[in-house]
Amino acid sequence: MSSSASCCSASYSTLISAHELAQHLDDPDWVIFDCRHDLANRDFGRDVYARAHIPGARFLHIDEDLSSPLTGTNGRHPLPDPEAFAQRLARAGVGNETQVIAYDDAGGMFAARLWWMMRWIGHHCAAVLDGGLVAWLEAGQALTAKVPEPAPANFRVSLRPEVVDAAWVLGHLRNPEMLLVDARSPDRYRGENETLDPVGGHIPGAINRFFRDNLDGRGHFKQASILREEFGALLKGGDAHRVVHQCGSGVTACHNLLAMESAGLTGSRLYAGSWSEWCADPARPVATGPER
Repeated sequence: MSSSASCCSASYSTLISAHELAQHLDDPDWVIFDCRHDLANRDFGRDVYARAHIPGARFLHIDEDLSSPLTGTNGRHPLPDPEAFAQRLARAGVGNETQVIAYDDAGGMFAARLWWMMRWIGHHCAAVLDGGLVAWLEAGQALTAKVPEPAPANFRVSLRPEVVDAAWVLGHLRNPEMLLVDARSPDRYRGENETLDPVGGHIPGAINRFFRDNLDGRGHFKQASILREEFGALLKGGDAHRVVHQCGSGVTACHNLLAMESAGLTGSRLYAGSWSEWCADPARPVATGPER
């Protein structure tokens, strides 16, 4: 449990256990979001939510609610308009004092996107269910098919400088002020087995930290001390504020950001457009192969 001055007096701002969440299912100041998704099946999340979900949970779609329309040059999951996103949250019952909990069934890879977006619009009273739906069921907790009917709330955006754009990244290539961390699998980082984007490779100078390396064998986030040691090795004594996270489309990069924050390494940022935006412009440089 960690406190957050920007929201309720006692809040969760990184991770929460299934046991802790179960104690707050009836809390009117808490809102749970089901963020399940399948990149190969757009309807997956909505379908499984309709069949069964954590009691009280609302559903958010990664493409429809947590992204804006594609233009062909803005990546596969561009950020939505912050005010439109805030209105979507308000319709789901989220106000500025609400504790938000996000979960999925994929180790937090989609839930972390919502967690980061909450911070982006100034709401640090948000956490990811550690272990996701598997942990919930292993704890003996129930599911339901009942869809809640939330009362609308008011949400005021306080946009924070948590994000950088392609121009900023381009202007800081090889600059010690930026340590670019790529969350994709090692083969995709090297430019091999690329199935999601038209160009394989990585942004020159980026180092690779596969987001799944943040998890232990049970699918929970590793202990904070372990994550602090592992990310500390990447930082090599540098400041966490110079870290910029990216991945294929600005989703799994949030998982690395969450891992750092849960380890007390605060202040890193997100290049939201990530590789899918970067490689859409042939004028931008591309690197392949292992880290140099």
